[in-house]
Amino acid sequence: MLFNSLKFAAFFPAVTLGYFVLPHRLRAVWLLAASYLFYMCWNPRYALLMLASTAVTWAAGLAMERTAHRKAVLAVSLVLNLGILFIFKYASFVLDNLNAALAVFGKDPVLGGFSVLLPVGISFYIFQAVGYTIDVYRRRLPAERSFLYYALFVSFFPQLVAGPIERSTNMLPQLHEKHRFDYERIKSGLVQMLGGYLEKMVIADRLALLVDAVWQQESPGGAAAWLAVFFFALQLYCDFASYSDIAIGAARVMGFDLMRNFDSPYLAPTLGQFWDRWHISLSKWFQDYLYIPLGGSRKGLARTCVNLLIVFLVSGLWHGAAWTFVLWGAAHGVYSVIARLTAAPRARLRQRLGLPAGLHRVLSTIWVFFFVSLTLVLFRADSLPAAGRMFAGLLRWDTPLDWAALGLDKPDFIVALAAIAVLFVFDLLRAKGGPVRDRFLARPLWVQWPVLLAGLLALAVFGMYGEGYVEQPFIYFQF
Repeated sequence: MLFNSLKFAAFFPAVTLGYFVLPHRLRAVWLLAASYLFYMCWNPRYALLMLASTAVTWAAGLAMERTAHRKAVLAVSLVLNLGILFIFKYASFVLDNLNAALAVFGKDPVLGGFSVLLPVGISFYIFQAVGYTIDVYRRRLPAERSFLYYALFVSFFPQLVAGPIERSTNMLPQLHEKHRFDYERIKSGLVQMLGGYLEKMVIADRLALLVDAVWQQESPGGAAAWLAVFFFALQLYCDFASYSDIAIGAARVMGFDLMRNFDSPYLAPTLGQFWDRWHISLSKWFQDYLYIPLGGSRKGLARTCVNLLIVFLVSGLWHGAAWTFVLWGAAHGVYSVIARLTAAPRARLRQRLGLPAGLHRVLSTIWVFFFVSLTLVLFRADSLPAAGRMFAGLLRWDTPLDWAALGLDKPDFIVALAAIAVLFVFDLLRAKGGPVRDRFLARPLWVQWPVLLAGLLALAVFGMYGEGYVEQPFIYFQF
């Protein structure tokens, strides 16, 4: 069930109404049933997979409080859960590459034709469940006694299939609280949801028309190729950030506070700051559960560089079982290592050149956006040859810009640019003063209502009812 569908337009109000009408003791049951119904709209059988992961991690949490062999229990839980993730997401990739290597030496394949349908959101809910078991192992919180509340923690529908990847220390206590109908919270949540829908349906899905048209060409090149590269960077941001905004807003309507997942990432002047602001819940997950356990930056420069490479390679694989994602993660890892190794000489060079701090920040921000956009060619490509064709097209300027062939006329292009400009202004305001939503809601009603009506009108005219609009799934559903 997509957020940007009529099904969800009926589902969410019904679930919210039932949640506030029911007595407190039944609310968790209601939300759990709604969450599983939400997930089963994709493939009912895979709900059993989520239930199995939930049962294993819940039992592991209880067992770690009742035995001296805590590390063994944690290891079993990790093997079972990451094993599920491996089978459904990586087994085919590993076997295909193993068979390709065996073929070079004239050997028979180990196993051919292995393929399974990837369950929606499996990387998100398994990482959330694994994070819980590690938190219990580290004694950051006691094991959850109630299977009902723990199952709801794993499956809570707003953030189930594309995050944010919630922490047990934040979410589990909230599930036990009694949430009352709060007009201000509901209004705040609905405003954030509206912003998410505008990002998704007015910007991301419109940019997708041009991006997809260019990528479908045999030999993309010239201005169209460069537009597709930069527009995909913006499409991906708006697509993913919009899901997070809708999820966070929907949860806030019901009284829950989810963690922030984006913080104006394309205004970051360094790649490190970009990752501190992009998909924050995953970046923090890797920091707390992989980078720091590996030693972080505590064991010398060489070990720090190795740890950075490992984290980015794993991050690339988390996004997908393909060499394109491996190389995408490797590119960010190598860049981060080079930035760490050259930090001191670059600082001396800036001082010698006497660059004003403001100018340096602007130039650095442009460069980071340029680098991220180029590496996203690997992220978007279906294969390494497809990525190679796009990179080659960026070096070729013999292809004229044909709007009709791209499926996007000039008025659509102008609308897209105007929406991007509005997004840029909002990101600037957010970077300088925190959530724009809170400052907007502090304004008088005579200011709020015209803006809200304008947003709804833009959603109707340029979004779902716009010419050529096709309901698009969120990009991160595939992960």
